[in-house]
Amino acid sequence: MDESQLRPERMPRHVAIIMDGNGRWAESRGASRVEGHRAGLESCREVLRSASDLGIENLTLYAFSLENWSRPKAEVRDLMHLLETYLDEEIEEVDRNGVRVLAIGRNDRLPPSVRARVDAAVERTQHNRAMTLVFALSYGGRAEIVDAAKGIARDVAAGRVDPDRIDEKTFASYLYAPEVPDPDLLIRTGAEMRVSNFLLWQIAYTEIYTTAVMWPDFRRKHLVEAIVDYQKRERRFGMTSAQVSEAAQRDG
Repeated sequence: MDESQLRPERMPRHVAIIMDGNGRWAESRGASRVEGHRAGLESCREVLRSASDLGIENLTLYAFSLENWSRPKAEVRDLMHLLETYLDEEIEEVDRNGVRVLAIGRNDRLPPSVRARVDAAVERTQHNRAMTLVFALSYGGRAEIVDAAKGIARDVAAGRVDPDRIDEKTFASYLYAPEVPDPDLLIRTGAEMRVSNFLLWQIAYTEIYTTAVMWPDFRRKHLVEAIVDYQKRERRFGMTSAQVSEAAQRDG
């Protein structure tokens, strides 16, 4: 993909990625599933560097879902170890490049050693502003909505929130990372065509791009292909094409 096709003025502010295909990639090579997950770490490194270089302000990676806890214990253990390895090896470069790290999900379920590394990365990079990297860990979109509803219910009961004044903006402020804008582009690798309980509230108007490329093979050129495809689309947000054109002319 020729990067000259990219339009800087239409670069997505937030790209979210469902990193699928690690296990299938490994099995097709006669390797163990953990080898696929290990190979996927290199894709994480390259995509983060590429996204930063391209000027993407926010990148969210679906690293471990709530449903993933039901996988074989050995695989879960290996995934947690790889997460620790990634944070140990990459945090220096991430911090040096001004990347802020956030973690969304029910992180209290993470093993203590993993939680400690995640918390340390978040604290160390909290003042960085060049880019935000969000790890979805022990994450589920429905669980996030439930947790937000519980938070609102507690504040209503305490008299801090008037239930008659709750709107979408109020609800969104109770999500795990309300300061991060909704994704403009959602990429799913591995040829699957579902959102897998990922950012269900936030992707209401997100453009979705799927590719047959397995996550361990996903590189900068594939990210560029997804962004070029995104930039060719007309985002109407419920309006007609004529209204979108008129709004663009007013803003331009």
